[in-house]
Amino acid sequence: MSRRQVWVVTLCGGVVILDGFDTQCMGFLVPVMSETLGIPLPAFGPVLSAALVGLMIAAMASGPIADRWGRRWVVIMSVAVFAVCALLTARANTPQELVLFRFLTGLGLGGALPNAVALTSEFTPRHLQPIVIGAIFVGMPAGAFVASQAAAIMIPLWGWRSVFVLGGILPLALAVLLVAVLPESAEWLAERSHGGLARRRGVPVKNLFADGRAVGTLLLWIPFFMNLLILYFVLSWLPSLLRQSGLPVSAGVQAVAAFSLGGMVGTVTQGHIMREIGTRLALSVEFAICVVLIPSLAFTVGSQALMLGIIFVLGIAVQGAQAGLNALAAMFYPTEVRATGIGWALGVGRVGSIVGPSLGGLLLSLRWTPDRIFMAAVAPAAFASAAILAAGRLPQKTDAFDPAKLL
Repeated sequence: MSRRQVWVVTLCGGVVILDGFDTQCMGFLVPVMSETLGIPLPAFGPVLSAALVGLMIAAMASGPIADRWGRRWVVIMSVAVFAVCALLTARANTPQELVLFRFLTGLGLGGALPNAVALTSEFTPRHLQPIVIGAIFVGMPAGAFVASQAAAIMIPLWGWRSVFVLGGILPLALAVLLVAVLPESAEWLAERSHGGLARRRGVPVKNLFADGRAVGTLLLWIPFFMNLLILYFVLSWLPSLLRQSGLPVSAGVQAVAAFSLGGMVGTVTQGHIMREIGTRLALSVEFAICVVLIPSLAFTVGSQALMLGIIFVLGIAVQGAQAGLNALAAMFYPTEVRATGIGWALGVGRVGSIVGPSLGGLLLSLRWTPDRIFMAAVAPAAFASAAILAAGRLPQKTDAFDPAKLL
């Protein structure tokens, strides 16, 4: 790769890190925000879901905009939007203001991530794309880890608002840098110069259910939905549940840091694990780990070191499984429907990411104790594992991989 290509990938990686910072910082800020603002914990369910709703909407809508106007400015404007809205969140005082500002923040986050990934792929040699794109996705848990460490230092000194100020200033500075140095996609420029911006039409969604793929598609959507439900439930509510169990706010921050570090390890190593033991077995083992470890959190709050160790392993399993599911979708669908298959699987998963935080708020409003909530969180992992096992018995439709290797 040339220096220019490396520079573009580095900038896009910075976008992903700051995206992860903002997306996942709310989870460990909720307990102190609740205590400071006098807002009960269950009221934060809509607040936590608002950004995810905005993210889902913008992720679906930003593609056509980028095709017409270019990816560069979509990335720049998206980064600027979530930077400004993070600064506005720092000034919020009511649940209504928090819901509004987090929704607007989600619109920025949803437009930034997919187009940063698209730019990365278009500035990366084809044979290096899986490695490079996988590497920048480590930025999501890395951003959460940076946010947790910043919060641990800043909250005692300046309060929770300072974390949002930092989460706004950093992307605002990055947006200025992107305006100055980020190039436009060469592929998009070439298409425009050859007579128009219209791209090939996407494959109709009905083809995901053709040629014997209907059951496989539905079985694939189940773990996508369930795993992102688990991921965002953990990130959104784990600190609050630990706080309700009598642990200090710092324990929640450390828990998110441990989960994020585990996520980085899981994302980096998932491909090697799948090659060694097979995709289905790797995912089944990871969901089985979730089934065992999630309820054990209810019995380890007395030992913070043991609890953090369990959460670290959970981070490896949950976020490694997400990387594996993306690969599984690519292997399940043949070339002519692969992009549509992956896109819709991720879309269904985003619904799970919205349900997760809302479900936590609902259970708290019903006066469920933390140990009961941890026990209930076993169900999504069990459903995901069952779907993976069932899908592994289906014939695989693929022209790029040996079906035997998929199993």
